Amino acid sequence: MSPCIGRAELAPLFYGLGPQCYSGVRLTDPTFAASLTSAQDSACYVAPRFHSFSSVPLILALTLDLDDTLWPIAPVIEHAEAALQDFLHTHAPLVAKRWPVAEMRLLRERIAAEHPHLAHDFTAQRKLSLQHALTDVGADPDLVEPCFQAFIAARHQVELYPDVPTGLVRLAGQWRLAALTNGNADVQRIGLGQHFQFAICAREFGAAKPDAGIFLAACERLNLPPAQVLHVGDDPHLDVVGAAQAGMPTCWVNRHQMTWPAELPRADIEITDLHQLADWLLAAAASSQRHTA
Repeated sequence: MSPCIGRAELAPLFYGLGPQCYSGVRLTDPTFAASLTSAQDSACYVAPRFHSFSSVPLILALTLDLDDTLWPIAPVIEHAEAALQDFLHTHAPLVAKRWPVAEMRLLRERIAAEHPHLAHDFTAQRKLSLQHALTDVGADPDLVEPCFQAFIAARHQVELYPDVPTGLVRLAGQWRLAALTNGNADVQRIGLGQHFQFAICAREFGAAKPDAGIFLAACERLNLPPAQVLHVGDDPHLDVVGAAQAGMPTCWVNRHQMTWPAELPRADIEITDLHQLADWLLAAAASSQRHTA
């Protein structure tokens, strides 16, 4: 048995592929990497979370986080908050004066803390905050929904990361994709719906990542076992740890060269953009075909 196959038996998900093969894609177990004793072993280094060659099939589908994975969320929320403030200036000036952007943000945080049962429902949190702000100054509470619509319309005006438009085309051309988000973005409204089989948001499901249930619900809808569905996201805890606890392989999207939290188990793959992920998965599939031929 070749050294490459031997290493593959330890971790079959991405076997036969070394970190030098695809620049920017990392397999992330430094202890295992240090154990490699030859150049050939190094070329066959794989993520070692899986321990049986036959028990983990190749990836057949992907679930993708949205905010900070496909677009940066901070400027989107700032824009949406400004749009809400403009709406209030026109339709409820007393509210705008009493609750400027910074105060409205603190109010929403307070509402979230007071209603932990709504931790998975950002829409409900926002509407409760608006209701409080309106009634606080005697404004018409029927403005809650128009105010929210002003906010959510701007919240869907996202600027995709440069790799995302073509990266999603490549991924969706080879694998079934599902969106999995704690936020209230709608991929159809944003204009990305054609790439996804479906989307599950925490508000509709009733629990937020890292709850294993929301990941397993996506696998069920894909009609695949968790081991065949790769979850891709930017948040080490919400995305990587949550998906791993559901039995899914994981990919950390590290666009800003962040340091992985030392206390958390590493993701199986680390990338900086979707093209690296597409390259990696295509090469893994090709390697699988060579070894099974």
